[in-house]
Amino acid sequence: MTSSIPARIHLMITFVLVMCGAVGGICFGLLLGGRMTALAAGGAAGLGAGIGSFLSRRQVVAFFQPEPAAARADGYAEGIADAVLVSIATYQAAVFPLTRDGVSEEERDARRTVAYRVSAYDGLPLAVRVSAAAALEALDQGLDADRAQAAMKDLSLTVYDHRGGR
Repeated sequence: MTSSIPARIHLMITFVLVMCGAVGGICFGLLLGGRMTALAAGGAAGLGAGIGSFLSRRQVVAFFQPEPAAARADGYAEGIADAVLVSIATYQAAVFPLTRDGVSEEERDARRTVAYRVSAYDGLPLAVRVSAAAALEALDQGLDADRAQAAMKDLSLTVYDHRGGR
């Protein structure tokens, strides 16, 4: 039975830790008392170091193991995908305002610029980019609010499907 390299490294570190703990306990015991105190302190220190290392073995070996692709969700890309959704939603609010004079042309252009810049980020997953492009196209035409709403719903579902921690 072969063990992995991280497990072997942890075993070597455990050996060194236990030996250093035992030697340190022996030295401390010799300073405090005699031979019996040194043996008791060395044994207690070595045993404590060994038990602590044994209990932390799973976490140490897991630290060196690569994560599976499904568990390695890119949190930054998820955050950018959420930012894309929010920026396009604010652009939608500028294209189809609730009041007649609710948004000026400058503000609408500024929201459009932000939505396009955030949607063009390279770290964004392809499915989110495509869905964002469809939503931006529907909003740029600005004629059909129902089509724009359907594109926004599709974008929000795509962003939700992209999340790794669902």
